[in-house]
Amino acid sequence: MDPSTRALERSGHRVTDARRTIASLVDARVGHFTAADLIADARARRQSIGRATIFRSLDLFTDLRVVERVDLPTGEHAYVPCEPMRQHHHHIVCSGCGRTTDVADCGITAVTEEASRRTGYRIDNHRLELFGLCPPCQARVPSDPRL
Repeated sequence: MDPSTRALERSGHRVTDARRTIASLVDARVGHFTAADLIADARARRQSIGRATIFRSLDLFTDLRVVERVDLPTGEHAYVPCEPMRQHHHHIVCSGCGRTTDVADCGITAVTEEASRRTGYRIDNHRLELFGLCPPCQARVPSDPRL
């Protein structure tokens, strides 16, 4: 059983055929993906799943922390698969191939604590998304002389 389906079962949500199919599509993805990617994947597999069902399932999988939403530099948003029980983490997304790498704290906890101290806000949550080129994409692209 794939991780997304297991997360559905553990959460007590119904595991419908459509959710099981969408879970399979999500778990087959590498790197970030969009709802449109899942729609295309379902069509390629000749599976009849409506757009609304895919969007609702992505919302549910986001709530269950099976996927996380990533806001891309283009203004679009995508999703990345995540381990449901994993500690809070951030993502580095390759702007070349779409590969996504999870990274732990990286010092952001200290930054949020300092922001809280300076402003008086109680910070309940944060999100950090980093974009760049992964090592294989860097090897294919000449280095940027500005760096």
